[in-house]
This record gives sequence, structure tokens and C-alpha cells, in this order.
Amino acid sequence: MARIAGVELPTAKRVEIGLTYIYGIGRTRAITILGKAGVEEGIKVKDLSEDEVLRIQRVIQDEGGVEGDLRKEVAMNIKRLIEIGCYRGIRHRRGLPVRGQRTHTNARGRKGPRRQAVAGKKKVTK
Repeated sequence: MARIAGVELPTAKRVEIGLTYIYGIGRTRAITILGKAGVEEGIKVKDLSEDEVLRIQRVIQDEGGVEGDLRKEVAMNIKRLIEIGCYRGIRHRRGLPVRGQRTHTNARGRKGPRRQAVAGKKKVTK
């Protein structure tokens, strides 16, 4: 079981895919990390030796910007935008799309499920 940056990597997957389970590492960055660490891309996580795991950890630590540190940085950036009251901060505060997408239709993922109109009181018929 390889544990890198506080994340347990899935043992059945290839290393380049397994590294993407770490927040801040995508496919391209995973391949770059493996190249710098001198680890073959095609091998599975369960076949990694302790030495290879340590080399991967060292490269990730040197590059920085993963997991908790990156999440904290992103949260602080959003908080700063909200505090200064810029357009993007206002959109974040209201839970609306930030990057110019339309909201007349769509944007349901950001706005949440539609609110159903509540039916009024029924009138009594004589």
C-alpha cells in the first residue's frame, strides 16, 4: 500500500493514474513527477518498491502545491475575492457561476436544484 501526501493510492491501478487521486496532481503532472523520480509509468501501484515510493514522495515534496496546502491556498484566494467585493467574489458569495457562463438556463450544478413553485390555497367551490 503506497501512501503519498497523506493519500492512500489504489493498488490495482497504474502509478500515473493512482497519483491523480492526490489533490493537485493530474495526468500531465503525474507523468512529469514519475519522469523526475525515474519510475516507469506503466507499472502498478502494488508493484512499487519502497525506494520508488520514497523518490516519488521526495519529488512531490520538492515541487509543493498538493493536498492540504493547495486546498488552503485556493480557499484563501476565494476568501480574498469575497472580502474585496469584486465581481468574482460576489458570484462566489451568491453561489453563481464565476467565469461568465449563462444563468438564464443551465448552471444547475452551481445554483442547485430548481425551487418548485408552491401551489396556493385552493378556493372553495359552492
